[in-house]
Amino acid sequence: MRVPEYKLPPELYGTQRRSLLVGAGSLVLCLIGALLNPQQFFRSYLLAYVFWVGIPLGCLAILMLQYLSGGMWGAVIRRLLESGTKTLPLMGLLFVPLVFGLRDLYAWARPEEVARDPLLQHKSLYLNVPFFLARTVFYFVAWIGVAHFLNKWSLEQDQLINPGRERRFRLLSGPGLVLYGLGVTFASIDWVMSLEPHWYSTIYGALFIVGRGLLAFAFVITVAALLVGRVGTQESASLQEVMTPARFHDLGNLLLAFVMLWAYMAFSQFLIIWSGNLTEEVPWYVHRVQGGWGQIALLLILFHFAVPFFLLLLRGIKRNPRALAIVAGAVIVMRVVDMYWLVVPAFHPGNLYIHWMDFLALIGLGGIWFAAFIWQLKKRPLLPLHDPTLQEALEHE
Repeated sequence: MRVPEYKLPPELYGTQRRSLLVGAGSLVLCLIGALLNPQQFFRSYLLAYVFWVGIPLGCLAILMLQYLSGGMWGAVIRRLLESGTKTLPLMGLLFVPLVFGLRDLYAWARPEEVARDPLLQHKSLYLNVPFFLARTVFYFVAWIGVAHFLNKWSLEQDQLINPGRERRFRLLSGPGLVLYGLGVTFASIDWVMSLEPHWYSTIYGALFIVGRGLLAFAFVITVAALLVGRVGTQESASLQEVMTPARFHDLGNLLLAFVMLWAYMAFSQFLIIWSGNLTEEVPWYVHRVQGGWGQIALLLILFHFAVPFFLLLLRGIKRNPRALAIVAGAVIVMRVVDMYWLVVPAFHPGNLYIHWMDFLALIGLGGIWFAAFIWQLKKRPLLPLHDPTLQEALEHE
């Protein structure tokens, strides 16, 4: 059976325009807020940025994992993953505003703070502005480079250029995952953990790696369910014949695995630090359980782990695209809450704080990013045309 050349439903083009307008309008309001409170603007922008950059990064990791492991589950969402990775240049550009706010965000970027803090002086060889910017440039060059070749070869496969060279995807994905893991680990240290430079955790980078994978899985499941609900028949077949309940069941199982892995990483970090009871480490959690932050932590335990874990054990939910999309959408919301819990207490320890620019920055960057995602998605067929895994699976359906 030949893979049908499905295209993005035209009605989603309007969604792209609306997303762009809402995103741009929200960012304009944030810029107005920046004139009144520049420090809060940069804090809100950082929160939104570290959340939204997680989707394209997670898509890149899942794409490489699928090339290494194979499986029909990855073939049916490959275009979604590829479109996500192709927004990485945009995210690199959107990092630029943060460059102007380093002094407002990081104590180690303020010379007067470093001068009176022996620990910051000790860490200054790593935590300094020129090296920070150089590392950030390296991260994006590495991520964009790997994504570029994976997308380029996938396009060649669609066009039957250099057929039969699937092995190159695996040869790049192996070292690419190593490079990705190192990049995300150090980026999480640079962008978020160094907000509190006196604190450290050796599992922090792994927590971010898993969180990005979980976010990307939840996002592509939501979009895939939306497409299945909107795409009609074409070339005597329908997208539903490819993205069957069995495929959504596979994706639901993988989402469950990442939910469990995130919970394991988060609890492991808490258990190790709390049991060690070191004065350098425990205050990080103290700041996040007092003054209302404890209720946020409880929300994460219940709705980021317990409820999704229970629901994703149910076969009926995993085989129902709409029900699975609702669970995945809830996970996305809780990923926002988790990022808020990680970032904001660094500026407001022990005191729950919510600012209107936090919401507008999330909507603004999200609108811009989602518009770019749809723009990339509509450029190519929704399914890889000559992928051996997909071809074989269709022949045996």
